Amino acid sequence: MIKLKHFKMLGAVATVAAGLGGFSAAALAQTVKIDGSSTVYPISEAVAEDFQKAKKGKVRVTVGISGTGGGFKKFCRGETDISDASRPILEKEMKACAKAGIRYVELPVAYDALTVVINPKNTWIKELKVEDLKKMWEPSAQGKVTNWKQVNQAWPDRGLKLFGPGADSGTFDYFTDAINGKEKASRGDYTASEDDNVLVQGVARDVGAIGYFGLAYYVENKDKLKAVPILNKGASKAVMPSLETVMDGSYQPLARPIFIYVSEKAMTRPEVKEFVEYYLTHGAQLSKEVGYVPLGKQHYDLAMKNFKAKKLGTGFGGKAEVGVKLDDLLQREAKL
Repeated sequence: MIKLKHFKMLGAVATVAAGLGGFSAAALAQTVKIDGSSTVYPISEAVAEDFQKAKKGKVRVTVGISGTGGGFKKFCRGETDISDASRPILEKEMKACAKAGIRYVELPVAYDALTVVINPKNTWIKELKVEDLKKMWEPSAQGKVTNWKQVNQAWPDRGLKLFGPGADSGTFDYFTDAINGKEKASRGDYTASEDDNVLVQGVARDVGAIGYFGLAYYVENKDKLKAVPILNKGASKAVMPSLETVMDGSYQPLARPIFIYVSEKAMTRPEVKEFVEYYLTHGAQLSKEVGYVPLGKQHYDLAMKNFKAKKLGTGFGGKAEVGVKLDDLLQREAKL
């Protein structure tokens, strides 16, 4: 597995060199620029690395990490060719892109499982209900729910320390929607970071800590953390996040598709077109290698068809949908 902890350095843009050495002036002109979600980053980085090797130094791919929201800001200013996103494009971002004349194709590339993690020395949590998470993270909990015992009387009188993505993160948007019923509805008094490795370290250092982020970062750090089974409303048993439970649909409500957005203008350049086609062709294998859940072959095939047909726009109405079925989404996109 590719080591995620080596990817993020001081929040700088990561340039995937793939051992290619120096670039000629012509090669430097053929650059594919990607930015956005830290969750999608490992997949895009893996694809970029393989693609550059396949192109033997003729194309350079840069992959940045500024969060889904930060990535869309750059994308809608025309600064990037592709935007990594762990949630669909929002209405305000759609308007910003439209104002700048930026049109795009929306492509799901994998599934992710938002993973709730605790310190390995936490002995009192065997599973968590969605309602428990809401008690911890809802806006009204700010400054009030600061102890595990306040969430459940059976739990110890110990300080509750919360770690999670920042407000510019698509993971934050999806989690708040799924758990609190509204995007960005969250208490603000928690340790926030767009760098998932900061969250990993925070939970790993404190027995009273809890946090959440994408499945790949848990898989990479399972020696330091413990994942928590989640009991959805109306479900009979709690479910652990895994490739299998995401694929069979039992891990809810924290499973979601993740995306890349490709600008129409960038699609006219052969290197961008080839990169996206490479992404959709090899995405299943590379997604799995870095700890994500691949889509089915039929999903990649339909995404490829939508890309080649330049189905511009989004299958969403400017808002994420919890529990959306990929077949339905791709059919919506096909009708654009």
